[in-house]
Amino acid sequence: MIDMEKLKFDEKGLIPAVVVDGKSGQVLTLAYMNKESLEISMKEERTCFWSRSRQELWRKGETSGAVQHIIDITADCDYDALVVRVNKEGPACHTGAESCFHHPLFESQENTAFSLDALMEMLRGRKEQPQEGSYTSYLFDKGMDKILKKVGEESTEVIIAGKAEDKKETVYEIADLAYHVMVLMLQLGISLDDVRQELASRHVIDKKVKQEKMT
Repeated sequence: MIDMEKLKFDEKGLIPAVVVDGKSGQVLTLAYMNKESLEISMKEERTCFWSRSRQELWRKGETSGAVQHIIDITADCDYDALVVRVNKEGPACHTGAESCFHHPLFESQENTAFSLDALMEMLRGRKEQPQEGSYTSYLFDKGMDKILKKVGEESTEVIIAGKAEDKKETVYEIADLAYHVMVLMLQLGISLDDVRQELASRHVIDKKVKQEKMT
């Protein structure tokens, strides 16, 4: 951990803080902290900023309830900017949007970004608005038995590839399995956040078990 004295606040005593969703990696907002708000943030483990317009401290979610619980804070290489990873309880933007950054300016036709969240939304679209010729829509149309059959088949393929110690084939089969599991999740109304929360709870338990073994 670095010493806070290394941080370089500007002439107004402020440092920019980029707030990022710890679950999705989405950039939520750009705010500013002074030394006092940063100390409060670390002490309370929730974001506290300096309002440049009101010239006062403000704790995120103080009136809206959209509290941001801090996971960690990291300074950049020059010590003049911060990234704050959080678990949020509501939208980051005062407009009600999940992120303050929601006005597209440019989108490349060649370079694309992949995320499980984006894939999940695409699959959800195939479920809610079926498209002719879509394999995903076909699975939803056939229903639970077909979906479960495919999950079973793909699980077997992963086992076979893994047993053969074929890394490339195993990756391919895991991707197939993940896709079909996501289809199953949508069929049952399970979200990625549901799974993330379950994994997070197990991570906490695992840390406790390790600590108990060490003491």
